[in-house]
Amino acid sequence: MVTKSLPLAKALNEALRAALESDPKVLLMGEDIGKLGGVFRVTDGLQKDFGEGRVMDSPLAESGIVGTAIGLALRGYRPVVEIQFDGFVFPAYDQIVTQLAKMHARSQGKVRLPVVIRIPYGGGIGAVEHHSESPEALFAHVAGLKIVSPSTPSDAYWMLRQAIRSDDPVIFFEPKRRYWDKGEIDTEEDPGDLHKARVAREGTDLTLAAYGPMVKTCLQAAVAAEEEGRSIEVVDLRSVSPIDFDTIQASVEKTGRLVVVHEAPVFFGSGAEIAARITERCFYHLEAPVLRVGGYHAPYPPARLEEEYLPGLDRVLDAVDRSLAY
Repeated sequence: MVTKSLPLAKALNEALRAALESDPKVLLMGEDIGKLGGVFRVTDGLQKDFGEGRVMDSPLAESGIVGTAIGLALRGYRPVVEIQFDGFVFPAYDQIVTQLAKMHARSQGKVRLPVVIRIPYGGGIGAVEHHSESPEALFAHVAGLKIVSPSTPSDAYWMLRQAIRSDDPVIFFEPKRRYWDKGEIDTEEDPGDLHKARVAREGTDLTLAAYGPMVKTCLQAAVAAEEEGRSIEVVDLRSVSPIDFDTIQASVEKTGRLVVVHEAPVFFGSGAEIAARITERCFYHLEAPVLRVGGYHAPYPPARLEEEYLPGLDRVLDAVDRSLAY
């Protein structure tokens, strides 16, 4: 066992380094990822150690970045590209949903595109417009893409390693406001299935299901609820497409209640799919309707208002109270 305590951003850096060392077909590409090391320094030092031929600074052209990655994958490489901020991904949306996601089906299984698209996402850093989006549901709606988001440094390290090894395209959403949160990582023991949810905290009265940046908030809510004698279970979904419904179902069959939490707007969000599926699967176990907590159906606000927009501890605990009141 080799255990390290690292911030989430550094864990991602270590994962990229390990992938570059273990497979010469792994290439990195993105805006300012080379000499600068990325705006969040996730790729810091990698161009220096692996050269400009494997860690490439790209033009400011997201469609070109993803299009080039598709071409590289067709030639046998495993490109890992960075979209500098979540709101910058949309010029590449056409390449992602009409080419990257469709090629495997279009070729009747003959062509695989092992492309990883890293996207820092979510709010909480006081950024300007187009720098705090949560577009995961837009991509989860597209068949042919895998959508994942880690919440801990350990998951950041291993989920990125697993995503790079995948023969299918993976969109890897990185919770940017958690980049500096530290945690323990065992860099030798591969934890297994990339899309398996984990129970982050055991409980008996209610299940909170979340992914990415909101897992920490839900764990804080569980601690606060415990002071009032309530036992809250927290399920870290880890994957948005596919979703591990079996783990959620097992938790809800135990607790009888479910609140789904994500930063993205509640309207047509991933929580709606989870609520519908769990209602179908657990109808006779539920003691209350499945509730959802998330952002508002409005453009992301200026930085001074984002704490009002983002679902925080109070909104999660309010949903817990409403569920337990049934």
